Amino acid sequence: MKAYDFFAKVTPEGKLELPSTLLTDLDSNQKVRVVVLVDESTNESKSNNEESEGQRLAIEHFFTEYSEADAIYDKI
Repeated sequence: MKAYDFFAKVTPEGKLELPSTLLTDLDSNQKVRVVVLVDESTNESKSNNEESEGQRLAIEHFFTEYSEADAIYDKI
């Protein structure tokens, strides 16, 4: 399997805009696997902000409940 790494833009219609150089390397009707990675720092979606806030709170809660007695489990 060959991999391409590139940046794309989501159009106002909700479609991914692929670089023209990539399109010349792909055959028509070729089956491809697509992995989409989103930079969370630039994503203004409310659900992502709420999710990252929830993750932050969960991590904070986890570490406030950690005590020195729990250190025994670090050696397992």
